[in-house]
Amino acid sequence: MTKEQLFGSGLHKDGRADHDGLKMVLHRHIIDAIEESGKNLLEDSRHALSQFVTDRVAEYVSRLHLAISRYEMERLAEEIVDELTGFGPLEVLLRDSAVTEILVNGPHHVFVERDGLLSHSDLRFIDDHHVERVMQRILAPLGRRLDESSPMVDARLPDGSRVNAIIPPIALDGPCLSIRKFRKDMLKSSDLVAMQTIDQSIYEFFQESVGKRCNILISGGTGTGKTTLLNILSQLINPHERLVTIEDVAELQLGHPHVVRLETRPPNSEGHGEVKSSDLIRNALRMRPDRIILGEIRGVEVLDVLTAMNTGHDGSMSIVHANTAQDALLRLETLVGLIGRTVAEKTLRQMICAALDVIIQLTRMSDGRRCVSEVLEVVGVRDDVYVTNTLFRLDKRTGFGFVREALNPASDKLRRDPILNANG
Repeated sequence: MTKEQLFGSGLHKDGRADHDGLKMVLHRHIIDAIEESGKNLLEDSRHALSQFVTDRVAEYVSRLHLAISRYEMERLAEEIVDELTGFGPLEVLLRDSAVTEILVNGPHHVFVERDGLLSHSDLRFIDDHHVERVMQRILAPLGRRLDESSPMVDARLPDGSRVNAIIPPIALDGPCLSIRKFRKDMLKSSDLVAMQTIDQSIYEFFQESVGKRCNILISGGTGTGKTTLLNILSQLINPHERLVTIEDVAELQLGHPHVVRLETRPPNSEGHGEVKSSDLIRNALRMRPDRIILGEIRGVEVLDVLTAMNTGHDGSMSIVHANTAQDALLRLETLVGLIGRTVAEKTLRQMICAALDVIIQLTRMSDGRRCVSEVLEVVGVRDDVYVTNTLFRLDKRTGFGFVREALNPASDKLRRDPILNANG
């Protein structure tokens, strides 16, 4: 076997070792060596693990006659020890700005998302216990528990990245970890136009909708860019307005100077101290908000947010999981039903229509591109049926470009929109 076969991308054509590629290969080599040794070195002192790693790195470099200095070899060994005792193989992925999502399905299957597409990584953990140790290292500073009595947890890293962890017996094939990384560089509206997520006409409509204080609901499946769009819409809000955000796990990056951020809290080990979204919505109403932004509508808070939108807090925004804009309306109805509140269907639909002005539907294409698939205006209820007006939709024949369905909006709030009337 040649050096290149052993190292893959870890070796330059002239025989010099590429630092990151070599470290990745050495990481796998060290894990194999730990498994073969039969010793639980990760539970030993750092000094013992460091000595083991240094010896194995030196042996590997010597055997392949690599052109690498002693200093570089010691640095590689130290970095590998940091990864084994820190966040393990996730360290390199967390530092990689091109990686947007990390998915761990047990110790031997790590997937990463780049440019909207998932791929299998060569990195792996030693065993289930190694994965769980990394999970505990991630969660311990955040004050979140993960054990048999609480086998699922949502958390937020200090940099804003969102973490979900779940362990056996709930996860049948080993501990699973999902990390959605926090973007350090906020996207702008011009980026969405450049990426063909929206076009200029849709962006101008968003400007007018936010300026006219429309209540906006962003709908879409998992990973379609709902939070990203909500961040961008917030940049269009008048800087003199006061915003209150409510989230289960804070991940919004609102580009706005006056924001009060609230985050729910799970119950403690004794089942006390829980703070729900509905509690925070009611409290937010006492905080003189100009707009309330709810990270996601998913449960009992649905009636509270609809009430807030109906009682003088125009311009509020939220997110819901649904496959189409019409389904988003039905999803709100379903959530009301699930909380056990009895509301007549006609009354509920009138309440939803009075609360919402615009629904923006997002989708993710097969090539990983995220884009707006539909912009829907909520007009009212007629004969107990929702009356809506589709303003824009994705051209489904090509998957690129957008079709202007209605030349003019139907509601009073949007009919005064000068840009739409001019373009129409």
